[in-house]
Amino acid sequence: MTRIHTLVASMGLSLACSMALAGEITVSAASSLTNAFKDVAQSFEAQYPGSKVQLNFAASGALLQQLAKGAPVDVLASADQETLDQAAKQGLIQPASRRDFVRNTLVLVVPAGSKLAPKSLAELAQPAYGKVAIGNPASVPVGRYTQDALEAARLWPAVSAKAVNTLNVRQSLDYVARGEVDAGFVYATDARQMADKVKVAFTVPLDSAIRYPIAATTAAANPREAKSFIDYVLSPAGQAILARYGFQKP
Repeated sequence: MTRIHTLVASMGLSLACSMALAGEITVSAASSLTNAFKDVAQSFEAQYPGSKVQLNFAASGALLQQLAKGAPVDVLASADQETLDQAAKQGLIQPASRRDFVRNTLVLVVPAGSKLAPKSLAELAQPAYGKVAIGNPASVPVGRYTQDALEAARLWPAVSAKAVNTLNVRQSLDYVARGEVDAGFVYATDARQMADKVKVAFTVPLDSAIRYPIAATTAAANPREAKSFIDYVLSPAGQAILARYGFQKP
């Protein structure tokens, strides 16, 4: 091979590598989106050959901390508005890219084999409920929604005294599924994932709907690809996948 041919081949390889890198994005998403976003990412990659979506799941508060500390993230999807509000204040997201993409509901679940069948929040104050899984309100949106509901019912002091604080909603779900707590607060979509191990006692009343926002980060290495992913989440195809997991339209 001549020197020119070698140079051309080298340039072609470098171009191919840069194109591959250009199609890669990292999406940090709330734990409750785990199953749905795995399918969304796979469908997105199939729709756009050459694209690659790296997924990072955790409680929304933890995701914000990671981003603030410089984690390489292109898209942030939270289970609450507060997290993205904080991200905006810190200049971590592109405000114009922010969109609400699904809604969810808060439910109380008990182990599938439990004889307990609470019909209201007030029943959680009874001695029969010794341990209740609640996401840590300081960093977990489902915990903040739970605290708001219990405070509105004037039950927060009584129920929080029984709380087993969790790092994310999936941990709360696991505790209930394994019978390690008597009840737990999770999203309706999460309860669906373990319908054989937990049963929904009732839907928890809230003053406002649970809306999930998504946005591109200001430090996005691939802003064009980040926008394409957000657009796909909001598209009929993306919404259909999310609906299969029980999420509602925003």
